[in-house]
Amino acid sequence: MRRDPLPIALAPQLPARGVPAAWRAPLVSLAVLLAIVIAAYFSTAKSMVGTWANSVTYNHGFVVVPIALWLIWRARERLRVIAPRPSLPVLALFAAAGSIWLIGQFGAVNALSQLGFVAMLVLTVPAVLGIAATKTILFPLGFLFFAVPIGDFLLPTLMERTADFTVAALRASGVPVYREGFLMVLPTGRWSVVEACSGVRYLIASVMTGMLFAYLSYTALWRRIVFVGVAIVVPIIANWIRAYMIVLLGHLTNNRLAVGVDHLIYGWIFFGFVMLVMFSIGARWREPASVAATRPATDRDIEPRAPASSRNVASATLAVAVLALLWPALEYATIRKVDAPVALHAVPVPGWQALPPSDSDWEPHFEFPAATLHERLQRNGMRGGIYVAYYRNQDAQSKVANSENRLASAEGGPWLQTLLGSTDVVLGGDAVRVSSSVLRGPGGRGVLAWRWYAIDGVLTSSDAEAKARTAWSRLRGRSDDAAVIVVYVDDAESAQATQALDDLAKAAWPALSGMLSTVRSD
Repeated sequence: MRRDPLPIALAPQLPARGVPAAWRAPLVSLAVLLAIVIAAYFSTAKSMVGTWANSVTYNHGFVVVPIALWLIWRARERLRVIAPRPSLPVLALFAAAGSIWLIGQFGAVNALSQLGFVAMLVLTVPAVLGIAATKTILFPLGFLFFAVPIGDFLLPTLMERTADFTVAALRASGVPVYREGFLMVLPTGRWSVVEACSGVRYLIASVMTGMLFAYLSYTALWRRIVFVGVAIVVPIIANWIRAYMIVLLGHLTNNRLAVGVDHLIYGWIFFGFVMLVMFSIGARWREPASVAATRPATDRDIEPRAPASSRNVASATLAVAVLALLWPALEYATIRKVDAPVALHAVPVPGWQALPPSDSDWEPHFEFPAATLHERLQRNGMRGGIYVAYYRNQDAQSKVANSENRLASAEGGPWLQTLLGSTDVVLGGDAVRVSSSVLRGPGGRGVLAWRWYAIDGVLTSSDAEAKARTAWSRLRGRSDDAAVIVVYVDDAESAQATQALDDLAKAAWPALSGMLSTVRSD
């Protein structure tokens, strides 16, 4: 059965060249709104670009927007025959994205703020151009979310699995290896699985390119899903093999090869080869029909509705602009900056004596605290200490729960974190779960450390809870003061280490709690 052409009054007028008349006002409105969103949330956009520039894991962010724009350009012929019509129900989703951004700002959670920002940019399109136009370029719009530098939460799991495979493969190859957490000791030296060995950068790069390849090469949904699944699994397994081969090569050459920066170079060469093989195989099942995105449109593609009136476009533009400016205004109205400086002082710890600092002492690394306190102590030959990092007026760089805040360097160094777990300790009469870590230093020296946060009178070792409580405190109009407390003892292997650390935490907490209560500004 033949479909009759649309009446001329309903069909968009398609000039041979240039922008169709029905698109001119909506495109101008869209450009203005995108500029407003970027300007209103410029600090969030700037933090994203800063992460792209400073982290090799997220360097791909620089190409996401150009690729998305190119994909939209490919679909221009199909867009020309669609009558853009604003979709006001999308405003509810836009408001939800704004609230996500605001919560991220209150909790100093960069990823959440950035997700909300990108979501607002994406949702501006259906709000002004409508659902039909959005469906046509749905993948390019979704592709923009790859610009959000997120993935660090995968690091502990990926590092653990990489260490598991590497140790198992070495032992299967007849190489004796002793493992302690992320530390591996071989007869020829010791190796440690650090963040660069996790494979997260390979995984993110593979998933992004895999989704793009699947979109351009296939039209069948099942083919796309299968290829993206392969793009997830292959880099993980490839990274395991890469880590094993590097350690084995270093061992067989007595650490003459695959050490230092060489192992990163070898890793990228190996990963590049694996990706080349994967995409070569995927290309064998390429579907020629996938070029449909660039084919000329026919009357079957025409949206059978009249173009939106100028009044409707103006109303949608005004509504989006108001919502876009609402959330930064709410943040500004509720923000509370405390100008008073933070002054931390040494606290008495019954039964423990103060020691002078030493260059060989271990010290945690926390980014940009308002103030720090580090007391080194001793009791009956057992050395230990207390470390406090206090945060006030938190922002994207200076915040209590930050992936850059670590007990030891993530890229290797004189101290390495080898074991990570948790334990319960009674502080002030309440049972508190604290994070427990073992760190290795020069000469195999071991440190057993416990870490927890103190936020608005609540103690927790959870990063997520720390961020949520910080956001909740700001939502109530209170200050965002928060502290991270670390207590530790040397000789982590000794039978007395855990008991000594428990005694130190309980003895120090009453005075520490009192000091933090005095310093906190409500």
